[in-house]
Amino acid sequence: MPRPSNLSRARSFVRNRTRVGFRRSSNSVIPAIQMTVCAVGAYVFAERVLGHSGPLFAATSSMIALGFTRDPRLRRVLEVGVGCTLGIALGDVLLALFGTGIWQAAVVLFVSILLARFLDSGTIFTTQLGLQSLLVVLLPAPDGGPFTRSVDAIVGGLFALVIVILAPKDPRKEPKTNVRELLGELSTVLRESSTALTRSDPTLAWHALIRARNCQPLMEGLSGSMGAAREVARLSPAYRRHRQELAELGGSIDSIDLAVRNARVFTRRLTSVINHAALTDEAVQELSQVIEDTADAVDMLGRALSASSAPERELTVRQAREDLAAVATMLHPRLLRIQRLEGEGLVLLYRPLIVDLLEATGLPHDEAAGYLPNL
Repeated sequence: MPRPSNLSRARSFVRNRTRVGFRRSSNSVIPAIQMTVCAVGAYVFAERVLGHSGPLFAATSSMIALGFTRDPRLRRVLEVGVGCTLGIALGDVLLALFGTGIWQAAVVLFVSILLARFLDSGTIFTTQLGLQSLLVVLLPAPDGGPFTRSVDAIVGGLFALVIVILAPKDPRKEPKTNVRELLGELSTVLRESSTALTRSDPTLAWHALIRARNCQPLMEGLSGSMGAAREVARLSPAYRRHRQELAELGGSIDSIDLAVRNARVFTRRLTSVINHAALTDEAVQELSQVIEDTADAVDMLGRALSASSAPERELTVRQAREDLAAVATMLHPRLLRIQRLEGEGLVLLYRPLIVDLLEATGLPHDEAAGYLPNL
């Protein structure tokens, strides 16, 4: 079979790159509109209402505060305003002490960065404080005095805060999408584990472990989107009614985080159990079916937590809970026909994972653990 030519590969790359670029641009239309309105509005307000000449810092600070990293965050808005104010104050003090010049600018920037890192770990805060103090030394002061730029930065931050409060995007959308993606990965980890057990394939079990470890970035992204959603729901009058739903989702996510961690422990032990052939054929069949049933329940839980309507969410959560409870009642070595110590240890590691998933459906810990048979 002939290998594709360099020209064919180049065309394929350009097509894929163009398709990804168009998709990224189409998903950025609303944030782009928000940033444009915010930046231009802050500039016009500072220029025409406050009477500042060329208030570029009003526009730039609002754009930095909104950004494209994730939903706008209150912390980012505060970092911009406070960082600009402290940076200009520090620059003005050092300007009075050392005067202007290249070496003075280097000293100001170095001191500003260290001070920013001492006060806060945020990268935006450090950038703003260092940049503003440097510009104070390098650029002539505006007609209104050096702190005019600080006022402009605060104006930009306030305009960004207004956009955050009035954002038309439902704050629940991103965390629900992220939690379904995470649970989809967890379900795949379980299915690969079941297949590895059925085939007595330790390599496939190792692949399941790698996939489970790779869930950590998804978990971190989910935590970030949940933090943003909580802030929007707290600030925006239009979305305050969703605070209880977000609180319940946050509790489920905490339990899912524990379940993913326990899945990593389980898959690591599974590799050893397969290598040592510690399970009989009957035990392999029983345990692999339990793992497969768990994966089905995890898929159901993903649909439940990402559901848009309350009735659908309640119905699917109840179904996921019943399926997980049925799995929990089977988690005893005798019921799974397991006889050797290594197999018993594997079951002991699987029990906390099921309890975590039951808690993710809204059950308290004692009730979730109550489904497990006594050892």
